[in-house]
Amino acid sequence: MTDKFQRDLLRGSLDLMVLSVLAGSKKYGYLIQKEVREASSARVDLPAGTLYPLLHRLEDDGLVRSTWDDSTGRERKWYELTAAGRKRLAVQAQEWTDY
Repeated sequence: MTDKFQRDLLRGSLDLMVLSVLAGSKKYGYLIQKEVREASSARVDLPAGTLYPLLHRLEDDGLVRSTWDDSTGRERKWYELTAAGRKRLAVQAQEWTDY
């Protein structure tokens, strides 16, 4: 694959990756980054400058919701899927499978 194609494929798949990671349970930013990296065998390294704007957009779109929690000893913003996010994930996963 060409570098441009790989970049375009990645850009178009980030929502699906993040929604997939959040399907299991709610997570904070670093855990999302870590799971995406692990799931992709380290091929996808999602920097904070890409992840957080993406999460904010998904939240604005009603696909994820966030809550602040300090039960781990440090205040962190946790993200979880909404019903609309689960529906979008199902649609995007099927589209990916069809592709």
